[in-house]
Amino acid sequence: MAHVTFIHGISNKPDPATLLEQWRVALLDDDGIDLAALGVSSSMVYWADVLYSQPAPTGAAQESNALELEQGLDEQATDLAWLLAAPSDERAFVARLAADVGLDSVVFGPGDRSDVIAPDSPLEAVPLPAPLKRRLMRVFLRDVHHYLFNATFSPRPGETYQVRDEVRARTVRALREGADNRRPHVILCHSMGTVIGYDVLADIAEFPAIDALITVGSPLGLSEVQAGLTPPWTAADGWPTARLGDRYWANVYDRLDPVCGLDPRIAHDYRWRGADRISDIEVSNSGSWHHGIAKYLGQPALRNALQLALS
Repeated sequence: MAHVTFIHGISNKPDPATLLEQWRVALLDDDGIDLAALGVSSSMVYWADVLYSQPAPTGAAQESNALELEQGLDEQATDLAWLLAAPSDERAFVARLAADVGLDSVVFGPGDRSDVIAPDSPLEAVPLPAPLKRRLMRVFLRDVHHYLFNATFSPRPGETYQVRDEVRARTVRALREGADNRRPHVILCHSMGTVIGYDVLADIAEFPAIDALITVGSPLGLSEVQAGLTPPWTAADGWPTARLGDRYWANVYDRLDPVCGLDPRIAHDYRWRGADRISDIEVSNSGSWHHGIAKYLGQPALRNALQLALS
């Protein structure tokens, strides 16, 4: 049977089994795709526990209201005081990344949450209270930094990880297990998960090739993210040829999704032999937080892309 490997994105998440079920249900709701009925197995690359001390409540990050969004944001994740002791190049990276997602300035010190949202940025257009928007972006900045710089992090007493090493190892393990199922094998990843998925496809050869890649709400178009990829990224040849070959890559985005930044279309940034090959697909999510995975998985255009990948 076919298999879909999911990779989740920023902020804390419910436990792995609950999160996987939430994704499958979001795909199914409103006459969507019933993976079980199609005989399609699925798995979740779960990495939230590398950066968060305990799973978020089951309802966290379901985007029905601001309170549920806040449940996925703990105090440690939204405090950038750790940057005060970071090397200057890492502080500069975070400042540039903040500008990419719509913050004119970001405060590194403890306690202060007076980051400035840039006028006319995608973040300014998000219909959420400004303090919540700033907290969400702080989580994004921390999660991306800790992954790309392979930070040493202890989410709980007695457990310490090199973040990038650990998350990549989990991803490779999940992709190997997914390859044990009958093809096609599809990766569907969201948010920071798209960076993880691409990073592994482009740099690791320890699992079989996949048949399709679907990136959703992706920050892969942000220049700072591209600068942190390995091997060194180039727009002319950014396609992960070794693991994806010349097969299907769809990128689904919403222009009001601040995690995508000002340049959500990425075909011109990840060319195959100098040519645009990614199918950039624009959707319009409802509600206040346009980055939420449940909104994306309910979009007919995303479901069509997944059906095509599974065919």
